[in-house]
Amino acid sequence: MMRLTMILLGIDFLRSHWRGLRRFGWITLIAGIVVFLDALDGSLYFPIEPFACLLLFEGAATLMVAHSGMGGQRILRYVKGAAFSLAALLILAGHHHGNFVLSVIFGLLFFFDGTLQIASAVVVRYRRWRPALWGGIAEIALAIFFFQPWPSNYEGTVPYCLGLGLAFAGWNLFILAMRVKNAAENPGLKGSVFMAEADHLPPDVVEWDGPPDDDERALTVHVWTPVGSAAGEALPRPVISRYIAAVDRNGVISTGHAALESPGGVYISLYPAELIDQSPDEFARLLRATPENNVPGIFQPDYATESAKWCPSTRKVRIRNYSEARLKAFWESYRQNESYNLTYRNCSSSVARALEAALEGSVGRLWQKRGFWMAMGKLMSTPELWVALQLRKRAETMAWTPGLMLDYARALSMLADPRPTGWLNTSGRALKKMLQRRVAWGKGKSGEEVTED
Repeated sequence: MMRLTMILLGIDFLRSHWRGLRRFGWITLIAGIVVFLDALDGSLYFPIEPFACLLLFEGAATLMVAHSGMGGQRILRYVKGAAFSLAALLILAGHHHGNFVLSVIFGLLFFFDGTLQIASAVVVRYRRWRPALWGGIAEIALAIFFFQPWPSNYEGTVPYCLGLGLAFAGWNLFILAMRVKNAAENPGLKGSVFMAEADHLPPDVVEWDGPPDDDERALTVHVWTPVGSAAGEALPRPVISRYIAAVDRNGVISTGHAALESPGGVYISLYPAELIDQSPDEFARLLRATPENNVPGIFQPDYATESAKWCPSTRKVRIRNYSEARLKAFWESYRQNESYNLTYRNCSSSVARALEAALEGSVGRLWQKRGFWMAMGKLMSTPELWVALQLRKRAETMAWTPGLMLDYARALSMLADPRPTGWLNTSGRALKKMLQRRVAWGKGKSGEEVTED
């Protein structure tokens, strides 16, 4: 959470408000601890039913306007509305059964996430795999805590979750405040680049109705999905083929590919210099993110050359609000090392790092006119942020793949080029559009009457 927040808001934007951020972090942390401890003795002072009513109202309102979203935004709205409504109904159901079902759901979520994190840490052995291993163990311990009835016989399930969420969020905000306070400079901006960005006026438009047009200047993330780039017919394995690799009927593994292209001439597409043996036996060994698995790599010159040698990309994500100067500064440094590692320095991880460099401070630039807390609230209330956080966590603890990169780029595009969100905002836009159509229909009707006369 801290890393992605620093990237999107920008260190320079955050540094000017680090004291308020630290105070808010302490308040949130203390509130979370108080809510959690309040639920331990079985005598709840937390207003659980009004909280459930708010959840139900928000969930129902989100479902009502979910159809007005576009693409992935529509799906996220439906998921958010359904989750809020289900949780609220289980809370309002009361007694033992609703709390028990909620406790089992939260316990399973913690258990599966912790198990996956432990497995990936042991298999991949990335740079910080030991802290991640202990984090996975802690998640399983929390799952056990939710599964068993002590100490409140499942009545404190919701306050437990809310308290833990507030406590962890508060601690992350406190750490974020300390980091931006001690940061000497924005790592994406140096020298003349910093001065040019600092003098750049915020854009007049802060929300767009859709993705960039084909002729509009925008950053492009190209993704060749494993199924789309397979040499033969891929076996039907939906989740594995989407996020890891596709296997054709001859047993050949296709992992797909990712690249990044900017209008300023930057093209980042990393390949191994020689084809890596992707047979099942060797593939398991190559999953280790260790130096002995590093091989020489090569950067492709441009998209036209790459697509002509292979095939056009199967998916594209385009983003308007980015910094060409920051992307070029990253590229000049990153291109000095041409090593390739299947797990931690592959095509997708290279694109992910480049995309984060290009989007550094993008949300801060959009909302700086409306103040720090408006920008912070807008970012934290956007569902795509939490999707991006989970995708980034999975990729950092396992490996970046083209499937994860595609979803991550889509989520970041909704943050950098935000669409109108919120049920109140969406309802207002829907009513405004209805009124405009009514006025247009009325004018057309009047014109027909005049013609008839």
